[in-house]
Amino acid sequence: MRKNKILFICMGNICRSPSAEAVFAAQLAKAGLQDEFIIDSAGTHAYHIGHSPDKRSVAAALKRGIDMQHLRARQVEAADFEKFDRLIVMDRANLMEIKSRFPDANHQKMSLMMSYAYDRVETEVPDPYYGDGDGFELVLDLLADASIGLLSEYKDSSDYS
Repeated sequence: MRKNKILFICMGNICRSPSAEAVFAAQLAKAGLQDEFIIDSAGTHAYHIGHSPDKRSVAAALKRGIDMQHLRARQVEAADFEKFDRLIVMDRANLMEIKSRFPDANHQKMSLMMSYAYDRVETEVPDPYYGDGDGFELVLDLLADASIGLLSEYKDSSDYS
């Protein structure tokens, strides 16, 4: 069986993209579909390579029964465009960063995470890094909504195996 491969991307890969990876993994597990997907996360910048997710992200996720303590930050690389079917980015600034860094890559594989959300006016997942705890809760709410839409899209499309 062909696996669906998704990479979630933010700036440092310690708040939003590992949270997206963990939230989507939880959605897959709830649906019994975890064996049909390969998911990962990465950052556009190398600030935190090898580090665990931000403690505030971990704590907010754990309150919802989502464990992401095993994840480690890494940077996006050109090979990701070959390895993954979709590269899903948290905001426009990082989307533009990737496009400029990899001008010859298949940009059609890229999308914004919030483009999959149904009932949200937000078009980007805001970076909670310099904020307080409420920002991490909002990020998880946004990612949960977008993850439901993303999984629905797979179920409704020919991409879904």
